[in-house]
Amino acid sequence: MRLLLSLAALALPFVGAAAQNAPPPLLASIEQQLEQGPKGTRYGLLVATLDGAPILAIAPDERFIPASNTKMFTTATAYADLPALDRAAQGTGVRLDQGDAILEGRGDARLSSAPDCTVDCLATLADAIAARTRRVRDVVGDDSWYPDERWGPGMSWNNIQSRYGTGISALTLDDNQLAATITPGAIGAPPAVQATGYYAIDNRIIIIPGKEQAIVADRAPNGRLVRLTGTIGQDAAPDTLYFSVDDPAHYAAWRLRDLLVARGVTVTGTIRTRHRPLSPGDDPAIRRGAPAARPPAAPLLAQLPTLPLADDMRIINKQSQNLHADLMLRRVSRAQGSGSIADGQAALDRLMGQAGVDKASYSFADGSGMSSYNRITPRAAVTLLSWIARQPWGAAWRDTLPIAGQDGTLRNRFKGTVLEGKLFAKTGSLNASRALSGYFITKSGRTLVFSALANDMPDGTDAQASAAVDRALVALAEAM
Repeated sequence: MRLLLSLAALALPFVGAAAQNAPPPLLASIEQQLEQGPKGTRYGLLVATLDGAPILAIAPDERFIPASNTKMFTTATAYADLPALDRAAQGTGVRLDQGDAILEGRGDARLSSAPDCTVDCLATLADAIAARTRRVRDVVGDDSWYPDERWGPGMSWNNIQSRYGTGISALTLDDNQLAATITPGAIGAPPAVQATGYYAIDNRIIIIPGKEQAIVADRAPNGRLVRLTGTIGQDAAPDTLYFSVDDPAHYAAWRLRDLLVARGVTVTGTIRTRHRPLSPGDDPAIRRGAPAARPPAAPLLAQLPTLPLADDMRIINKQSQNLHADLMLRRVSRAQGSGSIADGQAALDRLMGQAGVDKASYSFADGSGMSSYNRITPRAAVTLLSWIARQPWGAAWRDTLPIAGQDGTLRNRFKGTVLEGKLFAKTGSLNASRALSGYFITKSGRTLVFSALANDMPDGTDAQASAAVDRALVALAEAM
């Protein structure tokens, strides 16, 4: 473990009452727990009272890659203005334009084409078109509600083809991901692959004896060919793989075309998309205070109702859903700007200023945490969390966080410890980065705020770094 300063030295500058809550034996115990983690790991830890008075600190002002701890900052920015965002929210709609069927996205994260869909269903829009006409020319996916920024700066290329790095679009369907189910059969033959057909599948998997499987899926960016290689055991259970969608507007139009055909509507043309290129006017620094230009909204034939955004906050924080988080940043962005990442960053900066978070203590290139450019300090996270706890909506926001040993991304952590059911925190996981920030209740009943960040661990040791942090937090909770 690499500490930039000793624990005792870092504790001294803070107010005496807070520092006295972390006696030297406890500091030594926490240091020992972290030293059992992977060698070379860089840790940052800050624990404070609910009003922000520090209790224990390790490198609290060093900058770390926060991974999905970024989602705390995104959802807090949205929650601070949630009623206005809810009023402005619009659902996906359709219209007919000179014989074309236009599917227009307006930022909805939960549109579905699943056969069992009951709410926010693409089938409802297909029904509306089929009730009006029996013939259309082109089917057009229009995502110009936001500028065309499908990935934030710093997204790793290898993540783009995974479901976690799918393209961001104002027209989103089925979480912008596709599934393929691999079912083994006779030894030596390729297994059966069941998929939607949007991607062509080059199946080179071989069935072998046993239950083990080792499958690699590869797809080039903006390509629609998925190559499957490797092996699957004859006795293995069917395996489902998930692939990202690079052009969500095209995929949504493709699915709408199929639904129209199934309803007896003749489609004589092709699938097209309508994007809005990113322009200098999407940067508030370039606009210098001028309002953002937005394309006019055309009247719709039918439009789906919007779902409560608070429900989406739970999906974002509990499940650590990347796509929904990035769409939430763009929703916040469009409230006062163009829907661009830059306008989202400006909105986030305004809220961080209100919360008293030092501008030098954070930087974000996206809303989800998938970007390797993102940075926060433990103090930035704790300052924000302390401020949230004092807001009228603070308790509702805290309820969106995973609960240790019970649900979300913390369902399998802290089980059987003093923190099971008593730690409420956002996780984070990226290459050589682990993060956990939130609130916990100590053995004596005190509620504390914390941020624990780990970076630079050796390859393959991320889980050990998380375990070391978990042990340190348990030790704190038991001692206080």
